[in-house]
Amino acid sequence: MSTLCFGCGYLGERTGVLLGRDGERVFGTVRSAARAAEIAARGIEPVIADVLNRDSLRNLPTATRVFYSVGFDRSAGASMRSVYVDGLLNVLEGLSSTLSRFVYASSTGVYGQTEGEWVDPETRPDPRTESGKICLEAEERLSEWARKRDGRTSVVVLRFAGLYGPGRVVRSSLIARGVPIPGDPSKLLNLIHIDDAARAAVAALAIPKPDAMYLVSDDRPVTRLEYYSMVASLLGAPEPRFVVPEAGSLDMGRDATSKRIANHRTKTGLGLELAYPDITTGLPAALGDQSTGAGST
Repeated sequence: MSTLCFGCGYLGERTGVLLGRDGERVFGTVRSAARAAEIAARGIEPVIADVLNRDSLRNLPTATRVFYSVGFDRSAGASMRSVYVDGLLNVLEGLSSTLSRFVYASSTGVYGQTEGEWVDPETRPDPRTESGKICLEAEERLSEWARKRDGRTSVVVLRFAGLYGPGRVVRSSLIARGVPIPGDPSKLLNLIHIDDAARAAVAALAIPKPDAMYLVSDDRPVTRLEYYSMVASLLGAPEPRFVVPEAGSLDMGRDATSKRIANHRTKTGLGLELAYPDITTGLPAALGDQSTGAGST
């Protein structure tokens, strides 16, 4: 058994490491020689490839399974749609005909609820943000490709909530400096610790008869106020302050929705037992030695 982790970033690298620990041969794509050396040191066989460069995709290693988690790098100069949609199509064109499983990392941003409603796998996607619309379009293109495979490749979509963990605690640097946070403190956040997210990906690759889609989130949505207050407490920083986002900004877009992600089907269907059921355990682990104490709100 071999797996190609397409996009060895924050989630893909961790997923590849877990697979390697189980004795599997793991390939991982990166865009630079420096990153190739980093993932090689962690037991992943590096492949330098760029989803927007078709020439770089011509000699992909033949793998039994693919975990696709290509993220959007604003500094690269390409649009989000070109990366998420066109890039995905470029990759799908070059995959082996023997591929048995394709697991795709998507986002709960495809849901547009605004009043704190619960969302489950039966909820119809209705994205309000541009990024959510692009994610849904990519999913639809993937479904079209899967239908053309006539059942030869099992496709699983994982809609992840916000990823956090070591090195990625949203706004922690602002909180530490006492800078006001743009956004409505009453709006809800749905989160998943990176370790649990990687374990969900491994389970989706391995399960014999998966559902077509799972929502990957922890057990308890929280308000921004609770989240940022806990970050501040752990960092020994002042209580967070909030300001209205600038019109047309990304922060304004993030304020467009407020929902609760239900994860029951994911936990039962994938057999996933969360190491970090909510932020009361996840944030202290994520902040590590940055924390000066422990606390919750």
